[in-house]
Amino acid sequence: MSLLIKRLESNALRELSILLTRESRNQYLKEATITEVRITNDLSYMTIFYTSYVSKDKGAVKDALEESKSYLRHELAKKLNARKMPELIFKYDEALEYGNHMNEVISSLNIKHDDEENK
Repeated sequence: MSLLIKRLESNALRELSILLTRESRNQYLKEATITEVRITNDLSYMTIFYTSYVSKDKGAVKDALEESKSYLRHELAKKLNARKMPELIFKYDEALEYGNHMNEVISSLNIKHDDEENK
């Protein structure tokens, strides 16, 4: 991956976060947290991974992002000074939920640690 793409991903992550939290009027957009941005090598697609810590309604957040896709793409192009802006693709990031699930599974195993056995 080129340095240009890494820099674009980093800048896009920062600018999208600012757009959603500060400049958006839609409550569902304000609740979305951008966790990662990936851009294809040919700069044609930008996959944006998001999660929502507040809203349990994943569909409403996804719908809000899809409805504002053209606005976000236009604003990102201005902020990144991009002549060609990749098509935006939104994907829900399930890593946090998976991590919480794994913690619950590990906690439910009731494994005794060495220091607990010596007591």
